[in-house]
Amino acid sequence: MLWTILAIVVSGLGAAGIAMLLRKLTRNRLPKWIIPAFGGLGMLSYQIYYEYSWFEHQLQRQPAESVLVASETGEVFWRPWTFFWPMTTAFTVLDSKSLQRQEADAGVIVAFNLYRFEKQHIDRVSHQPYLLNCSTAELLPLDAQQKPQLDQMKRIAREEALYRYACS
Repeated sequence: MLWTILAIVVSGLGAAGIAMLLRKLTRNRLPKWIIPAFGGLGMLSYQIYYEYSWFEHQLQRQPAESVLVASETGEVFWRPWTFFWPMTTAFTVLDSKSLQRQEADAGVIVAFNLYRFEKQHIDRVSHQPYLLNCSTAELLPLDAQQKPQLDQMKRIAREEALYRYACS
């Protein structure tokens, strides 16, 4: 977060420096207010760039065995540009090294870990183990003691990336 704030300040100073250079090149014909306006626009531009590149940056940081299975986009009212171009605010990654397939009476059962990344003022990461019944497409979360949480069981579509990757 410190590096992000430093980058925002530097981009604002750089944009203000460009405005000062433009003022000098036009022999001070441009108004003085152009300097802080360029500084503000430079800082805002970097902040927008940082927010929209967060998803790609976080995805590149994942290990090779990670598989993207879901992403969420959203709008925020204090960022009015997100109503026209929604930005990715969260995504879920399957750890393919944790896949464990077992044959059972009910069909193939797959155990794995999912990691969820959320963009907030400080990035948040959470993980949870799951069981997936490939014949019924039922997804069952496990608690910290590896006990099934039956009240949170849900069916997923067979077209979802999670099902296709885990059950193929």
